[in-house]
Amino acid sequence: MELIQSVAPILLALVMTGVVAGILAGLLGVGGGIVMVPVLYFIFQSFEVAPQHAILLATGTSLAAMIPTSIMSIRSQKKRGNVDTDLLKRWGIFLLIGVLAGAALATHFGGVWLTAMFGSLAMLVSLNMLFRAKAKPFATELPGKAAQSFIAMVIGSVSVMIGIGGGTLSVPILTSCNYPPHRAVGTSSAIGLLISVPGAITMLVTGTTPADAPFGTIGLVNLLGFACIVPMSVVFAPVGVRLGQKLNPVRLKQVFAVALAFTGARMLFSVL
Repeated sequence: MELIQSVAPILLALVMTGVVAGILAGLLGVGGGIVMVPVLYFIFQSFEVAPQHAILLATGTSLAAMIPTSIMSIRSQKKRGNVDTDLLKRWGIFLLIGVLAGAALATHFGGVWLTAMFGSLAMLVSLNMLFRAKAKPFATELPGKAAQSFIAMVIGSVSVMIGIGGGTLSVPILTSCNYPPHRAVGTSSAIGLLISVPGAITMLVTGTTPADAPFGTIGLVNLLGFACIVPMSVVFAPVGVRLGQKLNPVRLKQVFAVALAFTGARMLFSVL
């Protein structure tokens, strides 16, 4: 009975993480990882996992959980014509190169650096959402093929290193180049799938399971977290897409940005 009482709050937190991640994936095109990673990071520590190992497990589990979420978001966005297949064809191979490089760097740098990187990126993303929500684009169109290839590799490598789906980076980058916002969100859902599939496989197959990893961990993917998060994220991703057509996206991004800023600050504080 005591075991159930101690585990129940953790399981509830994992389930609610799936709900929020699914809604945000469809609503803002952020892939859900920006929510899953910090929550999993603190949940795994409640299992007495060392912080430097918790961030690695959070990253791998987040990437695996984003696969079905991304698929559901893509299906919903494609029905609305928001997925740019031409862009995906241009970026695909370079995203993959970035993912493979990022996965190798993630295990090399270690957990402390990854936690600091995630916290810093979360702060930057929140500031961008707060102060550039109504800002004019930097450019009138996307740059040339060479620059786009470099951008895709950076998005792939950074995203897989900290367990996010790519939308956190690709949406602001695309919209800053005068790309239609709804099309940026829809296309970013597909970018998230191109990142999460090879990223999760790499973490699962080549990752070394830490000695203090919780039960059900293979490589750097925890199957308990995966099993709790995925059903909810799959169910609620289409809900997020529908909400995105009705609600004020600027106001939503501002609210999310404030929460993200607190999360990023807490993660940065944890490594100081």
